[in-house]
Amino acid sequence: MQTKNILMVLTSHAELGNTGKKTGFWVEEFAAPYYAFKDAGINVTLASPAGGQAPIDPTSELDDFQTTATKRYFEDAESQNLIANTQVLAQINSEDFDAVFYPGGHGPLWDLTDNTNSIQLIEQFIAASKPVAAVCHATAALLNVKDSNGEYAVKGKAVSGFTNTEEDAVQLTDIVPFLLEDELIKRGADYQKVEDWHAFAVQDGLLISGQNPASSILVAEKLMRQLNG
Repeated sequence: MQTKNILMVLTSHAELGNTGKKTGFWVEEFAAPYYAFKDAGINVTLASPAGGQAPIDPTSELDDFQTTATKRYFEDAESQNLIANTQVLAQINSEDFDAVFYPGGHGPLWDLTDNTNSIQLIEQFIAASKPVAAVCHATAALLNVKDSNGEYAVKGKAVSGFTNTEEDAVQLTDIVPFLLEDELIKRGADYQKVEDWHAFAVQDGLLISGQNPASSILVAEKLMRQLNG
């Protein structure tokens, strides 16, 4: 069977609004899918808007948020080197990949929502009937993607993402540029969620999305099933 190629698109944004604190991608949301893909023999390429070092949300490095996958990452110099040297998103060709996965963290709200390279890339994947997956805040990358009819790609589609109540729980409601749940609903998405912090992922056609960090592996598993279907 031919080896599959997955593109993982990470944020380049490191500033948490005007708080003076740092943000970036959430380690678990990268590590769990990344190792699931690698262990399945899938080739993984990492890209970000700016290329180079993708910033890690320092909160996701705290002991409370460590999992088997994150511990593996922090002991894996090769993977850390890939994160330090991501490819420039504008130079990525969608034809080279079978699917794309967007890990979350708060960073994507700032630099992947309106990123024309990212939007164009996702539109190309959808047009080519290739799956697009995102978890937590990274579902924001889908907000301004349109289908071949000029409609929002999430319109009428079952989609998940970080909830308003989860944002409130981490006390960032007034810091983030928008609330993801609200924006998905505004675009006509069939927004779905479960209780805060519970693992939940949903697939509707080519779109696969997860609610929060705990959902990252579920999204990865759905994506791999789609690729192997």
